[in-house]
Amino acid sequence: MRFNQSKVAKKNEFLTFACLKHMGRILAIDYGRKRVGLAVTDELKIIATALGTVHAADVMTYLKRYLKDNTVECFVIGEPKDMANRPSESERFIAPFVRNLTKSFPDIRIERYDERFTSLMASRAILEAGAKKKDRQNKALVDAVSATLILQSYLESQAFKS
Repeated sequence: MRFNQSKVAKKNEFLTFACLKHMGRILAIDYGRKRVGLAVTDELKIIATALGTVHAADVMTYLKRYLKDNTVECFVIGEPKDMANRPSESERFIAPFVRNLTKSFPDIRIERYDERFTSLMASRAILEAGAKKKDRQNKALVDAVSATLILQSYLESQAFKS
């Protein structure tokens, strides 16, 4: 009995495409008291891209709107730590947000990821990109780039686990 390899290959391509179409993204959150930096992966979870920043008071509304149009399978929330690997002072503002996020989106996995030095790295990346002085002082831009760095680092750490 012979089978047509071309048909099998096309069927496999279709199945692969169908699975990828329904894959969820990973959304990173760099939570601050005033602003929240957001970044998201592509559906293949290869590239982290900044979504921008929103005011901390508006982040839940933003996420609810975003999730109406996009499938997210995991939130990665920056976990601030000091040099001794203990939670930093700002964790007390982030923990209530994480609890609220868990209640609001119970079906979405939440992971915490070390965010040490991301603001410094974001500022350096903006400087090295040749941004003007005004852009380098834009804290919202730093927050968005920080979220992107958190997400990209998280993705790289997951690649080593596989």
